[in-house]
Amino acid sequence: MNKSELIDQIAKSADISKAAAGRALDAMIGSVKSSLKKGGSVTLVGFGTFHVGKRAARSGRNPRTGAAIKIKAAKVPKFRAGKGLKDAVN
Repeated sequence: MNKSELIDQIAKSADISKAAAGRALDAMIGSVKSSLKKGGSVTLVGFGTFHVGKRAARSGRNPRTGAAIKIKAAKVPKFRAGKGLKDAVN
């Protein structure tokens, strides 16, 4: 499912227009991004938690030349599925 299909599904199940569903989805994504950018997390009970993880600096190899390169430490967004989502999938 891509973004436009998700918007169609939201509009259908919530009985709202596609434009309103699109704005709601964009607002939700923006809110999650801003919370993660501030170092926080977003927990949706029964669905899951979005949080920021840390990836340590490490050395890697350039696949083309085989030369060793240094990869900087980075903050990465992560998602941990909640019990309700896990139960729905299984």
